[in-house]
Amino acid sequence: MKKSLLLFLLILGTITFAQNAKTENVQSLKITQKKCLKKKGFNLVLAAVVSDSRCPEGVTCIWAGEASVIVSVYKDSKLVEDHTMVFSMKNEEENKQWFSKYLPEKQKKIKSFSVFPYPKEGGKINPKNYYVKIGYIK
Repeated sequence: MKKSLLLFLLILGTITFAQNAKTENVQSLKITQKKCLKKKGFNLVLAAVVSDSRCPEGVTCIWAGEASVIVSVYKDSKLVEDHTMVFSMKNEEENKQWFSKYLPEKQKKIKSFSVFPYPKEGGKINPKNYYVKIGYIK
């Protein structure tokens, strides 16, 4: 009986410790529609949301949908480019590379990015409330 209990506790302890994953220090950055042009270096501004066909929460959809936005890049208060981005699974790597060009070195390890707020069933989003959130590993 003692051997069975000891074996059970040993297996339980091994399983429990095996589940502890290395935690990453993920920080986030918001790209909003406010222009902060007094800043030195690159500054990203959400210029417009062209379309948002993402499947609303609470609805079952065949297609997940996508969001299309225009991000303006400023360097030392001067417009460098306006870039149209499509947020979908197939464009994920392309979008990561584009963001990495303009983010500071400490923010280049991009983990995730998305357009917020996410649509809800029956609700309409005010265009002024949209922003892009980028999660990066510090």
